[in-house]
Amino acid sequence: MLARSPDATAPRAARLAALRRDAWREALPCFLLLAALAGWLGRLGEFGIWFQLRSLAVFAAAFALVLASLATHAPNTRFGAANRVTLARLAMVALLAAVIGEPADDAVAWCSIGVAASAALLDALDGPLARHGGLASDFGARFDMETDALLVLVLSLLVVLFGKAGPWIVAAGLMRYFFVMAARPWPWLARALPSSGRRKTVCVVQITSLIVCLGPVVAPPWSNALAAASLVLLAASFAIDIAWLLRHRDIPPETAT
Repeated sequence: MLARSPDATAPRAARLAALRRDAWREALPCFLLLAALAGWLGRLGEFGIWFQLRSLAVFAAAFALVLASLATHAPNTRFGAANRVTLARLAMVALLAAVIGEPADDAVAWCSIGVAASAALLDALDGPLARHGGLASDFGARFDMETDALLVLVLSLLVVLFGKAGPWIVAAGLMRYFFVMAARPWPWLARALPSSGRRKTVCVVQITSLIVCLGPVVAPPWSNALAAASLVLLAASFAIDIAWLLRHRDIPPETAT
């Protein structure tokens, strides 16, 4: 999702510096918007200054990882509109993450639903933006995927915080990270998977289910049942992908189908 520099002859270090500057220009408005939203939600929930500081700290840590990953995209000098949308989604996830550990009531629950739903809806925008501008990239796809994974983790923790399901639902948020860690002893798990509509659909269902569970009008045992069903669906999707990777672990990537 990054536009190529018009000066392809510029030194690699200069191109990387230009890309980082552009990323910072895109991040600063997100920092300001996040601070404003955290201040508003903090007053609504009477959370105090530490709520704002936590939300900014989460976003800063995540943005540091984004900056660290830009080195492989040094031929590009622009962050791109699609990545800008994903960065805004990341700020919303940071705001939700700061709610964890705070006293929860119905007003905070509805605000959390609004923020989470906005982050989920924006997920439908970055892909078309990248394709329309001819800026789709592996970096953008990975950035989007990791933002989704963090959103699922934060939502699963909020579902527990609001008493809508037991701690077992956090497995939905940890599944992606366990998968990544498992690739260390089993490198074949790190192999690129073919594009899958099923995988995208399950992600949408998982996020939507967790958001619905947060609703004050959805009480246990219904929220428990919905969370459990979404967790089983997600586990089945991971199992299908792992089975595919296992079958193709000894086949050269260019010949696997």
